Amino acid sequence: MAKAEKGGRGTSGRAGAPRWAQVCTVFGAILVLLSGGTLVAAETLTARYEGAVGKGDLFGEQAAGTKPREVEVAGPLNILMVGIDPRNPETPPLADSIMIMHITASLDQAYLFSMPRDLVVDIPAFEKANFRGGEDKLNAAMSYGSRVSGQNPDAARGFELLAMTISKYTGIKRFDAGAIINFNGFQKIVDAMGGVDLYIERDVRSEHRQPDGTHREGNPYGDGYIGPQAQYKKGMQHLKGWQALDYVRQRYPKNGVPDSDYGRQRHQQQFLKAMVDQAFSRDVVTNPIKLDSVLRAAGKSLIFNGRGHSITDFGFALRGIRSDSIQMVKLPGGGITTGGKYRGERFEPVVKDFFTAVQDDSVAAFLIEHPELLSKA
Repeated sequence: MAKAEKGGRGTSGRAGAPRWAQVCTVFGAILVLLSGGTLVAAETLTARYEGAVGKGDLFGEQAAGTKPREVEVAGPLNILMVGIDPRNPETPPLADSIMIMHITASLDQAYLFSMPRDLVVDIPAFEKANFRGGEDKLNAAMSYGSRVSGQNPDAARGFELLAMTISKYTGIKRFDAGAIINFNGFQKIVDAMGGVDLYIERDVRSEHRQPDGTHREGNPYGDGYIGPQAQYKKGMQHLKGWQALDYVRQRYPKNGVPDSDYGRQRHQQQFLKAMVDQAFSRDVVTNPIKLDSVLRAAGKSLIFNGRGHSITDFGFALRGIRSDSIQMVKLPGGGITTGGKYRGERFEPVVKDFFTAVQDDSVAAFLIEHPELLSKA
């Protein structure tokens, strides 16, 4: 397998991970919108919201002349959601967080799982970006695919190559919808909701923020930061946007997260469920001003492509989905090292069988046989 051409920021190891890597809670926003309860409660706002959502040719179908579907949304469905941390328009985007939501044929149960950004994969050749293909980390696929000669990178085109790469790796032949989510908008979404109540399982200290929310200074004498730390105490807490985003980033044992990345993933899942619960609460769906703010904030934070269906179509089709209908799945894996140097991540063999269950829409039965893959949030 050929090594992918150099130049993607995704080739960095653990230490070089972008600031928002694995912040899966931002997907709470799209889960709220795809789960039709909020949109059903806001029929007068749907047209306004639909116009606010960014549109993009995420699957390369417009150039191919693909006609929009005229049938209703039908399951089973696979939705690919990618989070990016935009730095500047000239820098190729990376897929910092990659999640797939599998929805059963009955459209009332969903399974959410992550693809590690450092997963070592074979990225296929992509003529649109003059990319020859080769082996690299998964998040680099979006960077390679986004390249446009003489122009700023195109995130939608990068998404197309990323989707192709994931389909090749997992065997999932088709994604029924896709979304690119801008992490910078997440804080505004949480604030538009009036903050989110979350039970924090243990005391956690922030690596990145001071108690007033300002960023801590870099340590001139070594790794890490210096200055007072924001703290998140055990118990039920009300988190503002910046606090929510900061809390779910924490992963170091020295800051109160003894199980590192696994603990961070669990905290993200806990917050995601709390966010969905609150979005469906009477405080949001019966408050036109707050609901309008949430919908518009979310709309400005994402690009959506439903392959002929609007996000409103999906919202009504999935109106039976609630937080207790969403099962988090943790796919086991580990690091790959060569000569003591970290190269990326790999999955354990059982994950291949899980992907087969996704294709067959038999995830529920598979998880009965493999309960260790259930992520307890």
